[in-house]
Amino acid sequence: MSRSLPLLLLLAACSAPEYAGPPNFVLILADDLGWGDIGVHGAAGFATPNIDRLASEGMRFTSFYAPNAACSPTRAAIMTGSYAPRVGIPHVLSPRSKRGLSPDEVTIAELLRGQGYATIAVGKWHLGDHPDFLPTAQGFDSYFGLPYSNDMSPVPANNPRKGANLWYPPLPLIRDTTVVEREPDQTQLTRRYTEEIVGFLERNAERPFFAYLAYSLPHVPLWASEAFRGSTERGLYGDVVSEIDWSVGEILAALERLGIDDRTLVVFTSDNGPWLVFGNHAGSAGPYREGKATTFEGGHRVPGIFRWPGRIRAGRTSDALVTGMDLLPTFTRLAGGAVPSDRVLDGHDIWPLVAGDADVSPYEEFFYYRGGQLQAVRSGNWKLHVPHTYPTLVGGEAGRDGFLGREAEGSIGLALFDLAADPAETTDVSAEYPDVVARLLARVAWARGDIGDALTEAVGVNARPPGMVEEPWAVQMGDRPR
Repeated sequence: MSRSLPLLLLLAACSAPEYAGPPNFVLILADDLGWGDIGVHGAAGFATPNIDRLASEGMRFTSFYAPNAACSPTRAAIMTGSYAPRVGIPHVLSPRSKRGLSPDEVTIAELLRGQGYATIAVGKWHLGDHPDFLPTAQGFDSYFGLPYSNDMSPVPANNPRKGANLWYPPLPLIRDTTVVEREPDQTQLTRRYTEEIVGFLERNAERPFFAYLAYSLPHVPLWASEAFRGSTERGLYGDVVSEIDWSVGEILAALERLGIDDRTLVVFTSDNGPWLVFGNHAGSAGPYREGKATTFEGGHRVPGIFRWPGRIRAGRTSDALVTGMDLLPTFTRLAGGAVPSDRVLDGHDIWPLVAGDADVSPYEEFFYYRGGQLQAVRSGNWKLHVPHTYPTLVGGEAGRDGFLGREAEGSIGLALFDLAADPAETTDVSAEYPDVVARLLARVAWARGDIGDALTEAVGVNARPPGMVEEPWAVQMGDRPR
């Protein structure tokens, strides 16, 4: 008996080869979103169905690490595949900083544009607000967004901290290198960013592209559009994350509508853990200790989800340690390019992990930096803290409704934790495992010599300088302190 035409067509579709060309990349970076702030990690009081869909249709890493526990350093590390102190961006940059990511650094965007990719950056940049440092000088064809954090504003509603109006210039919304608005309506930022990305996808559906979307939220101040305000039990924080989730859904819908879903790798993550001192306007680190601006797990461990229909098996999870520094070598390899050979990179090509061909972390160790200080190291399930201080709410007081709380200064001595048995870092076992302590201290000494360490004033032999300008752009434009 001959087969029917519909059955033949079905069999042909099932045996069709996978898309073999260079993939598109969509990198979505939330700001201050904690590990516990998505549904698949137990978020309470709000839902994230679209982010959860990324996880159910792709790969979720439960030990995905932001390279740093603060804004600028993490973004520098993601863009360059190197620890932030290695590329001269150990601290958060202010609007009047003369420092920025060096034009001599090679970014993800530059590598992909060299492979024929269209590139765009939308949202928060925070790697220097001078035109020499903005995305269009770092490999992106176009840029639309805020050059730094949304609280770096003189407007009290955006920054209630005393004296802010005496220091910060009016918050600029920039297109490429032109300020198009001052103090934009922040309730509309997530929508406008989403529209910008969707428009880019529509214009570039026939060629490979790299779209980098860095939300300004849920960094404080929290702002949600009217459609989302009051929509969750969690309050304004939940409303904001719910709108971000809507944005993710709009991007997925656009990829499907344009017929490029199966040739696009989407990555969702966050730049650091939750800013706990803001209380009900802060997120959750889930089971992990502390949050943003600390080198405990709550500061570094963040959501990390990869989705590429047909190439990444759906619904997989891995506890292998991977980091935001791995995006540059992984994207570059998939695009058919090569990473720079004239400098030290710290990230790894993790495609074998993402594709399911391996489940072992490529990291022999991961170094936790804060403000240029090397404060901890992880190797396997062992994590060693060297003596340092850190901000904590223990003995302090959380803020409420956007107002900054009062942090205390915590301190920790030399302490070893087994993250497999004690992910919350509660029980120091250094006395029981002196050999492990000695081995990890040797690796700390190596990192101090190679990358650097402000805690011991060590200068790394393979550290590279930042970019510098003679005068900040804000000053050049006449935005001087009052």
